Amino acid sequence: MAGYFAIFLVVLTIGSGLVWLFDALVLAPKRQQKLAAVAAQTQAPLSDEVKEAILSQSYIAETAQSIFPLIAIITIFRSFLYEPFQIPSGSMMPTLLVGDFILVEKYAYDVKDPVWRKTLYSNSKPEHGDVVVFKFPLQPQVDYIKRVIGLPGDRVIYKDKQLFVQRACDKSAQTACPTLDPLRQEFLSEGEAYKYNVPLKRFNEQIQEKTYQIYYNEQLPEDIPNYYDQAGTEPNEFIVPEGQYFVMGDNRDNSQDGRFWGFVPADNLVGKAVFKWMSFEFSEDPDSILPRWVPVGVRFERLGPIE
Repeated sequence: MAGYFAIFLVVLTIGSGLVWLFDALVLAPKRQQKLAAVAAQTQAPLSDEVKEAILSQSYIAETAQSIFPLIAIITIFRSFLYEPFQIPSGSMMPTLLVGDFILVEKYAYDVKDPVWRKTLYSNSKPEHGDVVVFKFPLQPQVDYIKRVIGLPGDRVIYKDKQLFVQRACDKSAQTACPTLDPLRQEFLSEGEAYKYNVPLKRFNEQIQEKTYQIYYNEQLPEDIPNYYDQAGTEPNEFIVPEGQYFVMGDNRDNSQDGRFWGFVPADNLVGKAVFKWMSFEFSEDPDSILPRWVPVGVRFERLGPIE
């Protein structure tokens, strides 16, 4: 089921529309009849003030008529086209930072109704490397954002900070099944971000035709004992079930992702993150008089498509 705000928008849209419709079809004709009856009983022509007083809508009806078109447009846009999100954590650094505001393309995959989230229309499927927003499987009222690493049928291994992916084998094809291959990585820089005072390294990583940037450091141990326990696999191995996806954060040493809780069902997908439309910078000075949530600048250089 959708979040409270989505339900609120739908209820407000339907409620204001029904009030407006009831006023237009039932109450407005009655006001016209009352005006005609008053005019018939009065020899002198009615003044504009009297006519306006008789024909005027109630405050509720007038408000409903005013807000319905705007609320309906917002609800349709947010439910089926694009929904704005704010990045709350650093799990997708360096791709997405705290303070980034993004647009999620709701029709990129399955189009769902805004309340019960039942599929209305099936579009395309996620691809390797897509950045997706989804309902967290363990707490569906919470939205998560991660990168798709494994598609249904894929075999994924994460060992010594290196990803290996063996794509699902198409047994109907006449070609050999894909092999287990490491994702290509290229070192870029070090020291832009830290974890436990250890400088993180920035890499380019490539999966299929998509290249993006990640953070990690070989000195930080992997939390393998807390990895998701999938029957029949090694502790750092994941075989993606049908109808589900394996996702990870780009900040590999600071992300609670599929390694720890498993897979994302297709029904939990909200959409594809496609654009950063605003990015606020916040003060990291502990002596600052401003609250941590108050922006101190705008990072215009970060605006643009999400890779």
